[in-house]
Amino acid sequence: MRIDHLAITVSDLQRAKDFFVRYFGCTSDTDYHNPRTGLHSCFMSFDGEARLELMQWDGIDFMPARLQDKTYFHLSVSVGSKEQVDAMTARLQTDGYTVKSGPRTTGDGYYESVIALWDGIELEITI
Repeated sequence: MRIDHLAITVSDLQRAKDFFVRYFGCTSDTDYHNPRTGLHSCFMSFDGEARLELMQWDGIDFMPARLQDKTYFHLSVSVGSKEQVDAMTARLQTDGYTVKSGPRTTGDGYYESVIALWDGIELEITI
C-alpha cells in the first residue's frame, strides 16, 4: 500500500504549476476541467512515485489557510543533500519567497528549511 497523491487547493493554478516545474522539475499532465463542478486540476509528477494534485474551483471564493505560528499542513520535498537544501533555500529567497526557518538541523535530526509560498502553503525542503 502507498499514498498515491496529495491534493491542495490553490488560488492560481497556473502559478502553482509554474512553481513546481521551475523549482523541482515536475512534469504536469493535461489540465482537467469539470464544467459541472467548476473544478480545474492537474497532477504534478516528481521523480519517483509521488504526485501532487493542484486544484482550483470556479465560483468559490478562495480562503487561504491562516498563517500563524503553526499551519494546518505543509508540503515536504526531499532534494537529496544538505548542499541542495542550502542552494534551493537561497534560490527561493533570492526569488522573493520568505524563509520562515533554516536551513537547520531540527531537534529530531532533519536538515531542513521552511519556505512560505502563497495561499498559506508552507514548503519544507529537506535532504
